[in-house]
Amino acid sequence: MVINYPEPQFRIKTEEGREYIFDSFRKKWIVLTPEEWVRQNFICFLVQVKNYPPGLIAIEKEIVVGELKKRFDILVYNRQHQPWMMIECKAMEVVLDENVLQQLLRYNSGLPASYLLITNGTYCFGWKRSGQQLSVLEEIPVYDC
Repeated sequence: MVINYPEPQFRIKTEEGREYIFDSFRKKWIVLTPEEWVRQNFICFLVQVKNYPPGLIAIEKEIVVGELKKRFDILVYNRQHQPWMMIECKAMEVVLDENVLQQLLRYNSGLPASYLLITNGTYCFGWKRSGQQLSVLEEIPVYDC
């Protein structure tokens, strides 16, 4: 899927040799890693281009998968506050392969969502989940729930 990112409007600072980006959703400064850059740009795309409601987007929250504690990257809720779309972000140099999809599916087993996306900022792949079946998405769904 093609992503047309909006022009970045981020606040970035450097402290003690490390770069930080201000996350307006979490209301705090976050270390600016390559994965964080992808996550921040993708969230801006969802809100500014696709008109997803900012108040229904969760970022890096802890979930339990089996006996392990994990953190998802982005979760979009529907208006009933049920998980609707789960997104796994990777740094641009990470290849989006079967391992990345399997990671997202493990997270999704602990917190089921109807739509699943993986992105490295350059490429984005998505699926609609119906029971145990996945069908490939041609484009990112319109938020209409």
